Amino acid sequence: MKLHFKPNKTLEYNNLCKQLYETTDTATRLQAEKALVEFTNSPDCLSKCQLLLERGSSSYSQLLAATCLTKLVSRTNNPLPLEQRIDIRNYVLNYLATRPKLATFVTQALIQLYARITKLGWFDCQKDEYVFRNVITDVTRFLQDSVEHCIIGVTILSQLTNEINQADTTHPLTKHRKIASSFRDSSLFDIFTLSCNLLKQVRKLSFNLNLNDESQHGLLMQLLKLTHNCLNFDFIGTSTDESSDDLCTVQIPTSWRSAFLDSSTLQLFFDLYHSIPPSFSPLVLSCLVQIASVRRSLFNNAERAKFLSHLVDGVKRILENPQSLSDPNNYHEFCRLLARLKSNYQLGELVKVENYPEVIRLIANFTVTSLQHWEFAPNSVHYLLSLWQRLAASVPYVKATEPHMLETYTPEVTKAYITSRLESVHIILRDGLEDPLDDTGLVQQQLDQLSTIGRCEYEKTCALLVQLFDQSAQSYQELLQSATASPMDVAVQEGRLTWLVYIIGAVIGGRVSFASTDEQDAMDGELVCRVLQLMNLTDSRLAQAGNEKLELAMLSFFEQFRKIYIGDQVQKSSKLYRRLSEVLGLNDETMVLSVFIGKIITNLKYWGRCEPITSKTLQLLNDLSIGYPFGKSSGKLVKLSAVQFMLNNHTSEHFSFLGINNQSNLTDMRCRTTFYTALGRLLMVDLGEDEDQYEQFMLPLTAAFETVAQMFSTNTFNEQEAKRTLVGLVRDLRGIAFAFNAKTSFMMLFEWIYPSYMPILQRAIELWYHDPACTTPVLKLMAELVHNRYEPPGWQGFVSASATAWVSMPSCVLPAPIYLCSAGNRILTLGEVPKDQVYALKLKGISICFSMLKAALSGSYVNFGVFRLYGDDALDNALQTFIKLLLSIPHSDLLDYPKLSQSYYSLLEVLTQDHMNFIASLEPHVIMYILSSISEGLTALDTMVCTGCCSCLDHIVTYLFKQLSRSTKKRTTPLTQESDRFLHIMQQHPEMIQQMLSTVLNIIIFEDCRNQWSMSRPLLGLILLNEKYFSDLRNSIVNSQPPEKQQAMHLCFENLMEGIERNLLTKNRDRFTQNLSAFRREVNDSMKNSTYGVNSNDMMS
Repeated sequence: MKLHFKPNKTLEYNNLCKQLYETTDTATRLQAEKALVEFTNSPDCLSKCQLLLERGSSSYSQLLAATCLTKLVSRTNNPLPLEQRIDIRNYVLNYLATRPKLATFVTQALIQLYARITKLGWFDCQKDEYVFRNVITDVTRFLQDSVEHCIIGVTILSQLTNEINQADTTHPLTKHRKIASSFRDSSLFDIFTLSCNLLKQVRKLSFNLNLNDESQHGLLMQLLKLTHNCLNFDFIGTSTDESSDDLCTVQIPTSWRSAFLDSSTLQLFFDLYHSIPPSFSPLVLSCLVQIASVRRSLFNNAERAKFLSHLVDGVKRILENPQSLSDPNNYHEFCRLLARLKSNYQLGELVKVENYPEVIRLIANFTVTSLQHWEFAPNSVHYLLSLWQRLAASVPYVKATEPHMLETYTPEVTKAYITSRLESVHIILRDGLEDPLDDTGLVQQQLDQLSTIGRCEYEKTCALLVQLFDQSAQSYQELLQSATASPMDVAVQEGRLTWLVYIIGAVIGGRVSFASTDEQDAMDGELVCRVLQLMNLTDSRLAQAGNEKLELAMLSFFEQFRKIYIGDQVQKSSKLYRRLSEVLGLNDETMVLSVFIGKIITNLKYWGRCEPITSKTLQLLNDLSIGYPFGKSSGKLVKLSAVQFMLNNHTSEHFSFLGINNQSNLTDMRCRTTFYTALGRLLMVDLGEDEDQYEQFMLPLTAAFETVAQMFSTNTFNEQEAKRTLVGLVRDLRGIAFAFNAKTSFMMLFEWIYPSYMPILQRAIELWYHDPACTTPVLKLMAELVHNRYEPPGWQGFVSASATAWVSMPSCVLPAPIYLCSAGNRILTLGEVPKDQVYALKLKGISICFSMLKAALSGSYVNFGVFRLYGDDALDNALQTFIKLLLSIPHSDLLDYPKLSQSYYSLLEVLTQDHMNFIASLEPHVIMYILSSISEGLTALDTMVCTGCCSCLDHIVTYLFKQLSRSTKKRTTPLTQESDRFLHIMQQHPEMIQQMLSTVLNIIIFEDCRNQWSMSRPLLGLILLNEKYFSDLRNSIVNSQPPEKQQAMHLCFENLMEGIERNLLTKNRDRFTQNLSAFRREVNDSMKNSTYGVNSNDMMS
């Protein structure tokens, strides 16, 4: 490329870059950004970028050029020609080689450009040679030059490995996996070997290294990053979530066996850990974490034992010289390494290691010390507890004769955790530190782990808890009785008791992990008695004061106790109940249930303004109500006087959280739904057909509806009061509707609300359509009411009026939580919705409307033909509303928001199955929008969405095939106007159906197809509708294979269609589905050792 630009242009770009990156004036920066956007979009951007790299006087102009070039080579539409990309690749390498001291961010941007070109061109050929695969050759000249050049060379390999390992959203996942697999098989092991060899040289020269020298420091850092990237590679394409890989297995290829059988590889990293400065150690330990996690099947038993022995020796050496672990990053990675010892190896294998007794002692001491220093790296404790949890859980199953010694060390770990948490309370309160109890998620995670650890040698755990609890409870009681007690002392004891209640609940919950004995049940009884006695004490003081954290701990304890000791499956002869009877007079489960309900009522009375406590209390009530009315103990809960009190007095007078005169947000009223779901279940136990009892229960809700109706009847009313009353009311009703899962009870609710109160809900939506805090609860209530979860399809007793009401509901609520008005046109008056609010203000409401319409159409309420017969346009209005809502959504949003995706595709599945005539009657642009959404949904990561798209496509293809078949036959009845029009549209746009045929075939052949059956159903119809295109596609795939594999691939396709007739009858479909399963196996076998074939993937994508 030749440069033809004037010097003043170069100067102009330099100045613009400086203004973009350096100026503090917003207007100047925006102006510069606008000008540079025009630069990047200009047709001659490529040569301008080269101009900036050659003549730019600032690092920022070089950065701009590198970034623009990366965008150019990454674009999917109008990609750069192969020759041009080769020129850019060579130019970048020469540029880096001749300018080794560029600004770091410029070098990084240019290396990113090289990595992107290489990845995207991995399968590009020129003269039968893959021109972008000689990566090691490309960097060899860098590695043989100065230290600066070596850094660039190693960084190139590191960035390339990372780039190929990461999928991006602009290119098909299939193509990414093919490139990653080919790179893994052809280059990754060589890169890993190279990095290890270079690290071995570093180890030899460690005494001569001057790591104060920035270049030598940078080289070692890049080498370790390269090695880590190699070991962290997604070898088999399963890591979709990096946050969940803490205990995963590294699927090292079999071809790498030699490197891991050689003990010097493992030893290299332990030696580096001890010989280089601590600042590098976290990366070294990260590499060891990956090495320790290699798949078990890489070794036979003897090889695995040898490898584990070397690994344990290395860990032992670190524990014996723990100085570097004072660095939090080193400590964190080392804790991860310890966790991998048990996640990847069995306890029976560990105990056979020669120095196991010494190592388990050192690990126990390290864990105890770590727990005692609770303020140091608290996020790392998870890994230590994970190790001990897995060790303790393995004790019942270990068959080795060697002693595991866990009976000695697990009590020490348990004691260290408990005592350290108690000792932390005073320090946290004294110094005003962050309280771990505020992070309930972290606390629960640790308690789940402790529940298993504490159950190992449970006698010691229980004795410790009893001792500590009695000490704290006695001190607390004395402080409460003392007139001179300081608030700090009281707070300390409450904090200690909070931890103890949490821990007692956890160890009781841990009973499920071990075979429990009567003696252990009796120990549980001792602990439960103490917590209930403490509850009685704290509840008696709630009128004066209460402790929120202690109450949350109590609720956690009750939840664990409920799971283990409440229910029909529990032996009532358990020694726990005997102990409760002896100490507290609780003789049976009914009396224990009365304690539960009493606590729930107490909390709702005194803590109604505390959302966390109210929410967890109501969840406990809800959990208790589940199982009723079908369990053997159904009568016990409902007959309790406390439960009857709730059923007869569910008003704000008795339960303050039901009030509307507080300052909380409308969204904070969600817990009311949980409350009424539980009450609804309890009411149903004895409700039967007793309408009087039902009317009595609904009196508070009837009064609320009348209040709202009275407000709406006047022109002036308190809007906030009306909103709170209405939102609370519809949340209550939604809970009842969910609980009433029998036809009789549901009909009582339906006849109560329709038609008397329906206009009130519609009026609310018309008034507050712009406020989703109001309209979303109303829409959710409607969606719940229309959901036929009560009887199998066919319970036509649900009157026709109900179907009319619910099917017409979307048109009634058109303006609801999205910027719409009652007429449907006000959507244009609200303007643009900010991107960060688009879901809350618009898409959430649309999603609920979709769910509502889907439920109405699929609920088997009525034969929809009667609407047209009687001239009722409710169904047509609902479907037209659906189209209006759909067209207001950008394609990208349909898949970006999971709830919207699921509701839309579920609705579309019903429409294509039962209302294809409506789909066929739509305008061409609407049909193309729907087909495009199906095409995009076929590749969605959500299997439910993908399966729904397959079903939609199958219905559409079947409809098309039937209409085409009819059009070719002599029939007295001509095609309907809609069918004829739909066929015409499809014939004008054959590329849409062809693209979906390519996509489905692509997924089946190249991807991990998890819903193969669903994919197979539309595929046959697609093939029959596009036989010539399918033939061309088949030939392209066959020809892309190596010559020796083409015959086998051709035979696979022949077998796919063997015995398949040209129809879509069920028998023919089933045969095709069977053929497809065999086809997929044969194709995968044929392509196993082939680096070809992905060219067809490029074509199909």
